[in-house]
Amino acid sequence: MLREAGTEPPFSGEYVDLDDEGVYRCRACGSLLFASDTKYHSGSGWPSFFDVASSDAVVLRRDPSHGMVRTEVLCARCGSHLGHVFSDGPKPTGLRYCINSRALAFEPAKPDDTQRQD
Repeated sequence: MLREAGTEPPFSGEYVDLDDEGVYRCRACGSLLFASDTKYHSGSGWPSFFDVASSDAVVLRRDPSHGMVRTEVLCARCGSHLGHVFSDGPKPTGLRYCINSRALAFEPAKPDDTQRQD
């Protein structure tokens, strides 16, 4: 899935309903991608985030597949396909990073962890 740009079925991923504090890393390379304080329930069926963990965590690419134009989200470090980003998310960014659970590895917060890195 990470190299083939596949999408898991909606509501099937292990992180769709996870509300624990921590960070989400790229399952392929371990790069920090998202923090739990930016995760929200979008109702889309995939884990959704309104922001990335740092400005250089992901790369965005135009995706004209499946008869529509979307914006693909890739891991900046290894190029793995993570999902897509849409402009219908909540404030403050207005973005919805719709990410496949299979592309993520969740790391629970430790008592002294900070959630976001910019």
